[in-house]
Amino acid sequence: MNSELWMVWATIAVVLIYYLSTPRRDPCTAGQPPGPRPLPLIGNLLHLRHGHLHHTLARLARVHGPVMRLKLGITTAVIISSRDAVREAFTRHDRRLAARAVPDATRALGSSERSMVWLPSSNPLWKTQRGLVTSHLFTPRGFAAVRGVRERKVRELLGYFRDRAGREVDVGQGVYGGVLNLVSSAVCSVDVVDAGAESATGLRTTVEDLAELITKPNVSDLFPFLRPLDLQGRRRFAAKHLEKIFSILGGIVDRRAEETRTSSSNNSRLQNNDFLDTLIDLMSTGKMARDNVTAILFDVFTAGSDTIAVTVEWAMAELLRNPTIMSKACAEIKGVLGYNETVGEKDVAGLPYLQAVVKEAIRLHPVAPIMLPHKAVEDGVEVGGYAVPKGATVIFNVWAIMRDPAIWERPDEFVPERWFLNGAADMDFRGKDFEFIRSGPAGGCVPACRWRSASCRTYWRRCCTRSSGDCRTACRPSSWIEGEVHHRQRHGCPTQGCARRD
Repeated sequence: MNSELWMVWATIAVVLIYYLSTPRRDPCTAGQPPGPRPLPLIGNLLHLRHGHLHHTLARLARVHGPVMRLKLGITTAVIISSRDAVREAFTRHDRRLAARAVPDATRALGSSERSMVWLPSSNPLWKTQRGLVTSHLFTPRGFAAVRGVRERKVRELLGYFRDRAGREVDVGQGVYGGVLNLVSSAVCSVDVVDAGAESATGLRTTVEDLAELITKPNVSDLFPFLRPLDLQGRRRFAAKHLEKIFSILGGIVDRRAEETRTSSSNNSRLQNNDFLDTLIDLMSTGKMARDNVTAILFDVFTAGSDTIAVTVEWAMAELLRNPTIMSKACAEIKGVLGYNETVGEKDVAGLPYLQAVVKEAIRLHPVAPIMLPHKAVEDGVEVGGYAVPKGATVIFNVWAIMRDPAIWERPDEFVPERWFLNGAADMDFRGKDFEFIRSGPAGGCVPACRWRSASCRTYWRRCCTRSSGDCRTACRPSSWIEGEVHHRQRHGCPTQGCARRD
């Protein structure tokens, strides 16, 4: 106990000495954005202590403007919460904002140095990994090659729920397990969990705990000169979670590498022909390290599975809360396709209302309410008439933008019909419509968004065709009555947790 108190007081003393010895100037004279008045040492941290971060930032933006400055410890953050400001940032300053503000927890096991998520786009390793993923998974040819896998996994997932009609089920657990197998089958030709089983729950919990370690306030991020000490142990805890995940992915890689060696010695050839085979070939020829292979798989698995699962869960919650909209979606599908169980992704073009339902779920409940933080690597960045200082963390509040009443009529309501008005039907997630921006600017995550969106629409088309009644029985719509949605507080998923509005 005494040693812990000593560490706390020592930290405070070091920070105080740093604060008093560092020259400061009035941010208003430098033309920087307005914001709430910061306190010494801690800055504006007390302004962020209640509620979800994206809600709090949106509330502050209503007072201080869509381009706002916060002090988080000794770190400067610029919060952008409007469509026009986002457009200016990405069209005029994309190169200057291409770097990431890397949380210290992601540095565990050197993860941030191998991950496409955190590497700057100028890094050669990022370019190599990005090129591999894009060319093998997200090209039209690669997209079409795994269409059968996606549709088969959707059928299996719906079968899981249909078999449990009339019983209470954990929708999040079932969807996550099914979607994780969808991604793993498309990438590695294997199932990594049993849908709905404890293995899926354990893996999701590990990923969510890791995300929490990364997103929670960390002394090492607020006061970077204290980073080597890892005072809160976030990096150490993150390392334990990463070891579990990398152990699973490493096992998949090692088994495939052994199978490849065995088949080569027998003068035969494996017939998987999947993305993992490409990575194994690069690894066997020394063109890519094993750690980089597992890092790529980790990025693809976590990004693909969680985003699809969250979107499907929220779409399910909103359709169950809005039976009229559910009826319209079912009527459209039955009117166009009848009760044909062999419908596929190619039929989506004839189902505009279903597409509108998916878009509206994405708009109202973005998978990432706040984009991964960017970093201004150069001077000269100006957004909304304000200067963004070099080294500042730049945060884009997607949730606030996609609920902006200046853009969207009745922004907090689930209204798929809005996508047929005022040219909204042509709006998509390709990064050029900044009022409907999911992951980043044009070219950032567009191919992956297309892959995920197709999976979501396939699931809901089949769900509405065969299982809407069974689904309502199994999922207990009473969970959503009176405007309440059960969701995980940490990530906004409408499954288990505290009842509250998103």
